[in-house]
Amino acid sequence: MRNTARRAATLGLTATAVCGPLAGASLASPATAPASLHAPSALVLTLGRGESAATTAPLRAVTLTCAPTASGSHPAPAAACAELRAAHGDPGALSADEPVTCTREYAPVVVTVDGVWQGRRLSYERTFANECVKNAASTSVFTF
Repeated sequence: MRNTARRAATLGLTATAVCGPLAGASLASPATAPASLHAPSALVLTLGRGESAATTAPLRAVTLTCAPTASGSHPAPAAACAELRAAHGDPGALSADEPVTCTREYAPVVVTVDGVWQGRRLSYERTFANECVKNAASTSVFTF
């Protein structure tokens, strides 16, 4: 049941992030040129406490739109989009600029990233040992 609720929330947020900017497009004249030639990049990021997204409910969820401009409910959309661009849209390739020392306590948190990155479907899940390790994994993408 939790997995169904997570998917429904993710689909709803993804649809809003991807289709929201298109809602006013029907009002534009046909001669209007597209704002960007790049495919849209719109993601939904969730955070939950536990070892797997399938067995935990999300505690927080944010949207991140990187094309045509950086926006969304993410606290630092411009920085997060820049970080993802540098990693070629691969959340698994993210790393922090400076090393961080974290405690060895085990309080797992799981992060998911679902949506579209430059026109291709993206689905990512990663479990971190604790919140500090999660925050050390990237400068801004997972910090929400």
